[in-house]
Amino acid sequence: MARLVVLSEGFTGKSYDLKIERTTIGRVDDNSFCIPDGSLSSHHAEVLLRGEEIIIRDLDSTNGSFIDGEPLEPNVDSPIKPGQILRLGEVDVRLEDGDAGEKRESLDQTKVIPKPQQGVSLDRLGSGSGSGAPQTSQFFKPKGGKANKVFIIIIALLVIVIVVLLAVAMIAMGGK
Repeated sequence: MARLVVLSEGFTGKSYDLKIERTTIGRVDDNSFCIPDGSLSSHHAEVLLRGEEIIIRDLDSTNGSFIDGEPLEPNVDSPIKPGQILRLGEVDVRLEDGDAGEKRESLDQTKVIPKPQQGVSLDRLGSGSGSGAPQTSQFFKPKGGKANKVFIIIIALLVIVIVVLLAVAMIAMGGK
């Protein structure tokens, strides 16, 4: 049986056996495999078992998904093989096959990946190079904002309905 093993600091060794046809991975508890890290979307990706093939599908996550450093297209099926590293946001996960001996050996070889430093170094401030602002990683891009537009439209419609109801109520009160 294949399994996912988390390699990143803070979650090292946490694993999930891929027993069911569809496994969701994300930050919130209603996922099959919950990894409570802020870089993961609430519903980040899913793993699909199709016979002998294992498929990863990024669920249009904010920080993206990568197999061995290659970015995955959102909502597109991408095959993954045992031994490959799946990066979800800032969390690295390795796919392992079902051989119990190999699982134990690979867990013994796990390396803790340090989290990147945030902010600006003193050297960079002193040299006057750049704006002093931390560089945004090329892997992290903002979402499109479709949800924000829908939210604004709904709020605008509610405001219009309230104004109309108030106007009707004032007219009704003025007539009495």
